[in-house]
Amino acid sequence: MTGVPRRRAGRRVAALVGALLLLALAACGSEGPPPRPDEGAWDRRPVVDLAFDVPSDLETVTGRETVAFTPDLAVCELVFRAWPNSPSPARQGNSLTVTGASVDGRPVAPVVRRAGAAENAPGTLVELPLPACVPAGTTVRAELAFTLRLGEDADERLGTSPSTRTAWWGSGYPLLAWVRGEGWAREDAVDIAGETATSEDFRLASLRVTTPNGVEVAGTGQPAGAEPGPRPGTTTHRFTAEAVRDVAVAVGRYQVLERDLGGTRLHLFTPVDGTRVPPEQWADIVATATERLVERFGPFPYPDLWVAVAPAQSSGIEFPTALQFGDTGEDALPALATHELAHQWFYGLVGNNQARDPWIDEAFATYAEELIAGDGDGPQDVPDRLDGDLGESMAFWGERSFGAYYRGVYQQGAAALLAAREDAGPERFDAAVRDYLAANAHQVVSPAEVAAAFRDLPEVTDRLRDAGALPAR
Repeated sequence: MTGVPRRRAGRRVAALVGALLLLALAACGSEGPPPRPDEGAWDRRPVVDLAFDVPSDLETVTGRETVAFTPDLAVCELVFRAWPNSPSPARQGNSLTVTGASVDGRPVAPVVRRAGAAENAPGTLVELPLPACVPAGTTVRAELAFTLRLGEDADERLGTSPSTRTAWWGSGYPLLAWVRGEGWAREDAVDIAGETATSEDFRLASLRVTTPNGVEVAGTGQPAGAEPGPRPGTTTHRFTAEAVRDVAVAVGRYQVLERDLGGTRLHLFTPVDGTRVPPEQWADIVATATERLVERFGPFPYPDLWVAVAPAQSSGIEFPTALQFGDTGEDALPALATHELAHQWFYGLVGNNQARDPWIDEAFATYAEELIAGDGDGPQDVPDRLDGDLGESMAFWGERSFGAYYRGVYQQGAAALLAAREDAGPERFDAAVRDYLAANAHQVVSPAEVAAAFRDLPEVTDRLRDAGALPAR
């Protein structure tokens, strides 16, 4: 993830089959059949149609979004997050502006709240008032039009590279911020490079990306073909996904390498101008990391994996079915790839409130990185001043620095989990992690669900309590 030390480039920051089948396959080390990406997903999850229109200069993208949302609690408004307006992306020239909205076919005026946005950027929280509050189980349909501006050579999850004629964006649209049983996730954005996005899985009924002819497009989910665009000289590329929390896209002068990874199709996009690591070697590293993660955690959660190199980035960023990487060197790439791929299980499959509980995905992803691709030295030592702060929110870390966040969450979390695995015994610990993934697939978890997964392993919960991730008894 953006800004992580180069030694650990992946720590910036670097459908699941049924539960019994998952456990059996994971235990025997088999990749198993391609998993169903919606197995266990919320049957009334939101349904999203998303369209991006990309100009030839790759700088300003226009978009339209339709969301059919059936809340499990009463609501009086719809809340979307505009994460490109967070301080770090906005400083590098990115922004997202909602230009029109309607609810159930009636125009509404969006209420935009700053919620941690950069001073000169639009807000990160967009409310669409409802004419009247609606009870749980009532479907509401919203439509939004928006403009996405991409920063030149931005070391972020959104940006454009004029020199390589490529562009990329993740969370580059209004993201519905609902958590089942809780309601709207309204936490402020923070001024360090770290995720604060929270979303339930949704069904991506259609992702359409319209570009000038000849432009390659990496999307989210499964490819659904291409067709002539709405204007002469354009092509519309389509994708669908049964259950994802977010969307990422990359477009431009890319060369595309495809490979089967034991039932998951890898789509690797590298700039035509070249990369430090050749595409075939990139694919080999991704394949090796994926195989080792599957052996440990069970079948890969999605039938397709899109990997795009964003030349201006310095590290890597994860999205469900999609990863972004900088033009990483050979030495750093195995750890980086392992970390970001691990997020397909820890964040993609089992989600968390990234603003309130950032450790839940980052600690487990860094743990997986150390276990599978570590150099044997283990995580770096955590300063005494950060000892016990693992469970703090992004608001806490945003008042400090990315370095403190990295050491206090990534490193401290991985160290606690590695020590817990040794205390409890690798077989018992690994089985508990697989149970955790199976029991919580397609949900947004809290520390309570992590504690429940290890209720029979007090060695683990004690370690996590000592690090501050779980409340004291």
